[in-house]
Amino acid sequence: MKPLKIILLFVFLGPVFAYSQIDSTEVKNRENIKSGWVPDIPIPVVAYDADMGFQYGIIGSIHHYGDGTMYPEYKHKFLIEVSRFTKGSGVNQLFYDSKYLLPKSIRITADLSFLTEQTLNFYGFNGYETVYNPNLEDESSDDYISRAFYRYQRKWFRFILDFQGNLKGDKLRWLAGMSFFNYDIETVDIERLNKGKPEEKILPDIPLLYDQYFDWDLIPQNEKHGGQINFFKLGLVYDTRDNEPNPGKGIWEEVIIMTAPSFFFNKEFSFTKLAVTHRHYLSLVSKKLTLAYRLSYQGTIGGKTPFFSQSYLISSFSTATKSDGLGGAKTLRGVLRNRSVGDGILFGNMELRWKFFRTIVLNQNLYIALHGFFDAGQTVQQIKINKTFVPEPVRSLFFDQKYDSMHLSYGAGLRIALNENFILAIDYGIATDKRDGLSGLYIGINNLF
Repeated sequence: MKPLKIILLFVFLGPVFAYSQIDSTEVKNRENIKSGWVPDIPIPVVAYDADMGFQYGIIGSIHHYGDGTMYPEYKHKFLIEVSRFTKGSGVNQLFYDSKYLLPKSIRITADLSFLTEQTLNFYGFNGYETVYNPNLEDESSDDYISRAFYRYQRKWFRFILDFQGNLKGDKLRWLAGMSFFNYDIETVDIERLNKGKPEEKILPDIPLLYDQYFDWDLIPQNEKHGGQINFFKLGLVYDTRDNEPNPGKGIWEEVIIMTAPSFFFNKEFSFTKLAVTHRHYLSLVSKKLTLAYRLSYQGTIGGKTPFFSQSYLISSFSTATKSDGLGGAKTLRGVLRNRSVGDGILFGNMELRWKFFRTIVLNQNLYIALHGFFDAGQTVQQIKINKTFVPEPVRSLFFDQKYDSMHLSYGAGLRIALNENFILAIDYGIATDKRDGLSGLYIGINNLF
């Protein structure tokens, strides 16, 4: 069956089948209420991302549910992941979250990560202003240059420490935090990628798009190798969700200013960004069918953001280990990762979530859900680039329309959740415009939002 037909079945027949499932009261009565420290089953990571390849490693989490009266909410959460992707990416992450470690209901969230990318996607700036030509990385094409032509290398050390406290009840909260990022950026290490490869798979050692952007003076030279950026984060959060990992109803809104001031050890890169996000969860059938959507804007409001930090998505609480730009698993599924990078972006996602099966397996509460989704986004503030030094004969090959326009995708997904807090997610997205690629399959953890 074609993907579009499968998606239409999920979206339009889901509400009909939802009524035929086990009554939610019966399910609730059969649920195994958790208390104390509960380790989720450690999962060997065997996942897939259309942009990064197959993933292997291990991921595990442990939750503390107190005396059980708050379940499925938790008092403490630890998560650890060590994994690698076949296209060269690596994840080393330790994550902690709690509303009960500090007094006065102050929530603390900490993330310590080292993320590596041998071949991170790079298509230039401002979406459709820049041309993506798949033939340049297709070995069967006469126009072939290199499979790594739209890539560069990144090593990213990240430490995030955020705090939230109540302003009015537990729904309206203040947010404050600090983040320390160090980016080590280089062109793709062709010699390393060629080790052990047969002659017909050897990558040519030639300038890639990343190299040419510096040759053409489209990116300042002081950004070529990355650098250190230290942030302060301030914001407001309004949250009425009934369950954070798996909301059935409620609203989650936030306004965040993230700034890297020069006095906070930011000698080379000083800038400020604003992020505004609205998420809404509408319960159509209690415990079974939810319509969820997200609308988000993020843009630079002061200073100059280096190109390697433009794709970082700001949030009060991110469920994604890697949250890069417009395109890919966490924003526009089916669109190439980082396809549209700009000084300001606007995007939205809509999902119909149908939880059609609940049971208990090995003393763990489990449910299975189907999702139908639609994603959209575009650059709304351009990164200013001067094309004076771009050779005239190749200018039309790399640059197209003057401004970006909407990037669209649609698709379907499957969710398998343990204890309402650990979610295996599988999504298949289809891009509606070939300038964004064709489609993408993503296997990971957590809902998109």
